[in-house]
Amino acid sequence: MDDDDLPRRRDDLLAALTKQPLDPLSVAELDDRIAVLEGEIERTKKHRDAAGGFKASAEALFKKG
Repeated sequence: MDDDDLPRRRDDLLAALTKQPLDPLSVAELDDRIAVLEGEIERTKKHRDAAGGFKASAEALFKKG
């Protein structure tokens, strides 16, 4: 079972983030929020890519043996 198949915890930060109202935010605050989220997306992608590379290396190592 993948983690995506599991129910999210009630205190899940991603769920809370998507439920935050955006109406009270100014345009500048929205721009700041977008910049922070884009930075987090990049950080997450880099971590995912590194984890995928590690997995591929491990699989290649065990296939050779």
